[in-house]
Amino acid sequence: MSGSASQLPVPPWQPVAPDDAGFAPGLERKLAAGIESGLLRGLHAVLVARGDRLALERYDTGPDELWGRPVGPVSFGPDSLHDLRSVTKSIVGLLYGIALDRGLVPPPEAPLLAAVPEYPDLAADPLRARLTIGHALTMTLGLEWDEARPYTDPANSEIAMEQAADRCRFALDRPVVAEPGRRWIYSGGCTALIGALIARGTGRSLPDFAREALFEPLGITNFAWSAGRDGVASAASGLRLRARDLLRIGTLVLGQGAVRGQRIVSQQWLQASLTPAVATGDGLHYGRLWFLGTASAPAFSDPRPWAAGFGNGGQRLWLMPDADLAVVTFAGSYNAPDAWMSPTRVWREIVLANLERP
Repeated sequence: MSGSASQLPVPPWQPVAPDDAGFAPGLERKLAAGIESGLLRGLHAVLVARGDRLALERYDTGPDELWGRPVGPVSFGPDSLHDLRSVTKSIVGLLYGIALDRGLVPPPEAPLLAAVPEYPDLAADPLRARLTIGHALTMTLGLEWDEARPYTDPANSEIAMEQAADRCRFALDRPVVAEPGRRWIYSGGCTALIGALIARGTGRSLPDFAREALFEPLGITNFAWSAGRDGVASAASGLRLRARDLLRIGTLVLGQGAVRGQRIVSQQWLQASLTPAVATGDGLHYGRLWFLGTASAPAFSDPRPWAAGFGNGGQRLWLMPDADLAVVTFAGSYNAPDAWMSPTRVWREIVLANLERP
């Protein structure tokens, strides 16, 4: 499933020398040295921006996939679409916030099963009846879900959901393993449910609503959204964007939901989304479809909070609001156990370690 948006006047990125954006000189050289040494492997794109200042933009060539289907080596550039994988989830969170601002979807505290009344048998379970939309937004439904397996394994819960006759029933009918709201369990099923509520409330497909509500106001003119065999766009992992366009979404969040004076998503929604709701168990926290943490840099007197969308293979959108900093990485290390290493090193050892002015 693909789409295009009519282009609106959008000021271009302003390429600047790294030191003009508060970084130590030689940022590009340090990134190149990391790639040449083999410490930064599999990268397809790295972009670093502060506000509208683009301090670094690099593209490389490497093998890639389209939602799990190998497409061979690709020479990436500014116009290349790339799988976001689970960074899609964070963007779906923004779309839910926009729909909520418009009064088209129930609030997070609303009962989840009341919003999908076609499953009365599930609603009859007293524990499931306590599930709220907020539990889905924070991945605290307390239902069994296994995405620790490779996404090539049909037993992976997201893959099994995509093969199911009814993805919402599949997600809601998993065995109960924890009290709602008490335990974080990473789940593409949660985002599938949120995507279904957006489509139901807006009366449009997820890509159509995204085009009008988010992409067009940001001047995003090209995207694709992979769909399951039922034709429904995957809210968990299906979006494809250009690196600069993902960066635009990041700067929208940094701008507290407005761009060029135009309000796109409410500041209230963003504040709630970037507020820790539950610990993930590995030193991070989770908000409403965003990973949250803190980081230090030589320019900081205290650790600064960050938010991020994480995607299989090394896809990242890192945001540090206090430093007006947005970083995008695209990579092709799909299903690799160490896929997190390169984007994390870019963030910590290239970007933050060379930030001289907060």
